[in-house]
Parts: sequence; structure tokens; C-alpha cells
Amino acid sequence: MQRDIELIIFDLDGTLVDSRQDISNAINFMLDKLGMPQKTPDEIISYVGHGILELIDRSLRPREVELREKGLDIFKSYHKAHPADYAYLYPGVEDTLDYFKNKQMAVITNRNHNSSVIMLKKMGIYSYFDDVIGDDNTSCLKPSRCQFDRLLNKKVIRDRKKVIMVGDMDVDIIAGRASGVITCVTTYGFGEKKDLEKAKPDYMIDDILKLKNIII
Repeated sequence: MQRDIELIIFDLDGTLVDSRQDISNAINFMLDKLGMPQKTPDEIISYVGHGILELIDRSLRPREVELREKGLDIFKSYHKAHPADYAYLYPGVEDTLDYFKNKQMAVITNRNHNSSVIMLKKMGIYSYFDDVIGDDNTSCLKPSRCQFDRLLNKKVIRDRKKVIMVGDMDVDIIAGRASGVITCVTTYGFGEKKDLEKAKPDYMIDDILKLKNIII
């Protein structure tokens, strides 16, 4: 069933951009500087989705309390210098954004706002989005609906069923459902399929181009 959608909200990492290598490199650089063993990219990416503090803490365990502040500084410094050395758009992303260019589009991400803007600009897609909402307030992150309320309170959209959230993780779907919007999950990103199915999205797609079959 196609839906009349006025606003499309996208997650960033794992939905629009494959940033696995850059995130993994930054974490392993941090671990090396702290004298800790490095981790595999798959292990690191399994920590992604709940914001930078959880990413750092899970990477540092069991020494997260002891090393959190220093680790966070090292990670941020490295990631600021190397935000998108290896990142690339997933297939079909630019075509999809161009197809929907006459609709309102926004990004809601648990990545830092400034880092998100840098990434979007480097990928050449920043101009498609009216708003980019990141993790500047760490108490207001997905799976909370807080970021959605911040965005939608600014928009003149009376019916939240005319808004769709497109993400790759269960936190995207949980937050979208809590805020009353339609949800669509992509299966090619960072999320585990069993977690995505458990979150019960309205739609599940394996190719972002398939949004054209959902949204009118």
C-alpha cells in the first residue's frame, strides 16, 4: 500500500551512509592509544545505535568508568580529523533523495550534529535536508521519541501518519512508533534482522529505492 507522505525522516549511519570502516578505525585508534586490545569491525558496529557514550563505554569495558573521559576525547579528536575517509553512500541513496526532492526531508541521528553535517556535506547530499537533528542532548536520543517531537513541533504537519521514519536499527523503529509516525526499516545496514522484526516496523525493505513503492 502506498502512503501519502509529507515528511521523510532518515537515519544516517547504516541507512544513508556506510560508515563502518571509519567508526571502527576511530574506536581501534582509541583502544590502541589506551593500551587496550583492538576489536573487529563487526564487534564495534554491534555497539552502534545508542549514541557515542554507549559506543565508547561498550568498547572500553570493563574499564569504561576509568577510561571513559580520556577515551571519548581521543575518539572525538580522531573522528573529527577522519570523519569520512572510507564512508560511502549505499546504492540507490542519491537516486532516492533526488526522486523525493520536492518533499520535506530531514535526518534524525544519534551521531553528533556537527559530525552529521560534515558527513552529509562530504557525501554531497546535505542540500536535500531541511533539518538535521543529532545527539547534542545525550538525554534525547533514539529510542526516545524526544528528537522526533523536537522536529515535528517545528513542522506544519497535523497528521503524523503523513510522516515516515526510515532507519536501519530497532531504535529507529521504536522511536518512530512512539512518536506516532510510519516506520520503515532497511535490512542492509547495521541492525540485526531479528531485532528489526521484533520492533515491528510498518515496512521492511532491502533496497532504499523501494521507498518509491511505499511513498506517493
